[in-house]
Amino acid sequence: MSIDKSLKRQGRLTRTRNVLQRHERITQMQSDDRWVEGQSPFGLPKLRVVKLVLGKKKKKKAAEGADAKGDKKKAAKKK
Repeated sequence: MSIDKSLKRQGRLTRTRNVLQRHERITQMQSDDRWVEGQSPFGLPKLRVVKLVLGKKKKKKAAEGADAKGDKKKAAKKK
């Protein structure tokens, strides 16, 4: 049997998830100093998942300068 095409795509499962696995919750609690050694791994509290928001890429100044030159050429053609 072959693997479905949607499962083969790279980076498909790297998006942010709203549910953490148990070991991920434990490591996050350890980093926040909320985990007590010897504590039961069952019945862990829900933890907030910090979503990373990627901002839009800013245009380079060189590209803006080229646009300004292109505008001058268009204005010269209209005259």
